[in-house]
Amino acid sequence: MKLEWMGEYRDVVEALIHYCNIYAGAYKLEKQQFQGIPYSYAQIQVLEYLLENEERGDHMSAIASRLGISRSNFTKIVNRLESKGLVEKRSRPGNRKELLVTVRPLGRLLYEDYAREILRWHFAPMFDELAQVPPEQREHMSKALLAAMQGSAYWSQMRAKADDSAAY
Repeated sequence: MKLEWMGEYRDVVEALIHYCNIYAGAYKLEKQQFQGIPYSYAQIQVLEYLLENEERGDHMSAIASRLGISRSNFTKIVNRLESKGLVEKRSRPGNRKELLVTVRPLGRLLYEDYAREILRWHFAPMFDELAQVPPEQREHMSKALLAAMQGSAYWSQMRAKADDSAAY
């Protein structure tokens, strides 16, 4: 059966599906290690967003939403990172319900090591291909991926949950 609904975009959809399936299979596995500390892609993504959040100052629920994961999953990952000595949690002064999560020095070192390696063996080939695409077209590519994501039922559920809770 020919899947005509995808039309001329079949190759893009297939590449996206392939990438997502491979990534989904490895996302939660603690296969990487730094100084004897195992970690997963899910954990490194949270670490990355926490580092980026030092300048942004978003609430934890906003970070979870940006990552596209539930607050409960975000909390589980943060707790796992804390148990490994990579992050520290504390309540915001004057608001015990609002948590601040900061990346500890060991977490920074782990992330720096990860960033060097993931760029070298994973993202550099993709960036080389993207360098051939004019910036305004790359913007359309990003918008297309976001549009696909925003059309999912999971995305709608995540947005609804984020709207229900302003901060945690």
